[in-house]
Amino acid sequence: MAIKFGTDGWRAVISDEFTFANVRQVAQALADFILEQQGIAPRQNQACPNCPPVVIGYDTRFLSDRYAAQVASVIAGNGISVYVSKSDCPTPALSFAVKTIGASIGVMITASHNPPRYNGIKIKASYGGAAMPSETSAIEAHLTKNLRDGVEALEANWKLENGGLADACPGWGSITRFDPLPSYLDHLRTLVDFSVISRAGLRVVADPMYGAGRGYIPHFLQEMGCEVKEIRGELNPGFGGIHPEPIEQNLGALIQTITEGGYDVGLATDGDADRIGAVDDCGHFVDPHRIFALTLRHLVEVRGWQGAIVKTISTTQLINRLAERYGLPLFETPVGFNYISDLMLKEDVLIGGEESGGISIKGHIPEGDGLLMGLLLLEIIATQRKPLHTIIDELLDDVGHFYYSRRDRRTRLFDKAEMVKQLMNNVPVELGNMRVMGVNNSDGVKYHLADGSWLLLRPSGTEPVLRIYAEATHPALVQELLDAGERLAEIGE
Repeated sequence: MAIKFGTDGWRAVISDEFTFANVRQVAQALADFILEQQGIAPRQNQACPNCPPVVIGYDTRFLSDRYAAQVASVIAGNGISVYVSKSDCPTPALSFAVKTIGASIGVMITASHNPPRYNGIKIKASYGGAAMPSETSAIEAHLTKNLRDGVEALEANWKLENGGLADACPGWGSITRFDPLPSYLDHLRTLVDFSVISRAGLRVVADPMYGAGRGYIPHFLQEMGCEVKEIRGELNPGFGGIHPEPIEQNLGALIQTITEGGYDVGLATDGDADRIGAVDDCGHFVDPHRIFALTLRHLVEVRGWQGAIVKTISTTQLINRLAERYGLPLFETPVGFNYISDLMLKEDVLIGGEESGGISIKGHIPEGDGLLMGLLLLEIIATQRKPLHTIIDELLDDVGHFYYSRRDRRTRLFDKAEMVKQLMNNVPVELGNMRVMGVNNSDGVKYHLADGSWLLLRPSGTEPVLRIYAEATHPALVQELLDAGERLAEIGE
């Protein structure tokens, strides 16, 4: 069975393609890749004393802890030392541990924001961000070869303790349990002004959506003396029947809690807490576009920071306008935080983010971090001493009003390149009674309109879905563009 890595690792349906046998095969390919990087032939049944360790974390999904144990067993069985999180943890905490421990690779067992029936594996590089396509391609090559040749994964001799891994295991490599929380929290304290938040007396609702961000926001805010209520923080591998993605349609419980309790703000993170969504004091959803724009403005105008700005192709024009105002360089990338991460490693990047809510800033790891962005949003509210809905209204009055929406169209499998070719051969003159001024096919097909509005058709990199995105200067035009996107999708398919 072919196992293919997508935009951010490998994801598949539990017990269908995402099985223990396939997880072991992926882990063996990872071990082969690491040994190859060290100039060691794989499967030599010897310890690798010079190999940097591998760090493994997992989210709250069904069997995630057991899949993590399987990956640890295989990596250790190939002579490589392993650190495994003692409990479920956010992806950014795992990624930060990769960098601080000095690991060669991080493995996060998660399907992020995908439906509960999915699980997955994210690969993190030594710098604490998403692995580059060249690295995942090399891992895939080992995987393909092993599957073709019928190679079985090596495993360490490890014992179970209360249903999980013991603190130390015999075998070629060692397995050590560790807690990524303390060093990660210490690092966030260097990026967020906790004193200004503490003085503001904000009343906050934290909604981890049953995911791995549970407990983190309350830990911080209680430390600062803030009033905080956490909802949907218990362990629930089925995520209460929702998709753990912090978008408006999934945040009814948070909106209700805000409006009934008179709270100042609600912060929501996805299944592995690398994405952010929010709800303002009036119970209105605050999408990542606005959070990105508010944070950019705060970093430049309040903190006085400078640097390049990175956004994905599906992210708001508000960022373009702010970049132009501040005279800062702007890079637009395909969807996927690995592209942002690449630029954060090469350039002096002030902030990088994507419409899905993965955002990071200067001084942090090149990794989307919903927890960090939630805390920074609190800093913004505390600094301005105004309700969040007022801050957003003032931003839009100042920079320009843009409205955004996205539709996800379930579809059969199709060839992305062929879809792009068909769409490029049938570019309309107008969309929504607005002239098409340009077309970008760097990731799907994006149509630029005369007033800055745009429409994007792009296949998902993680599931059989065609995403249709639109942003416009009027809400009615957004819906017109999405309807036009549906019609164009029929041509592309």
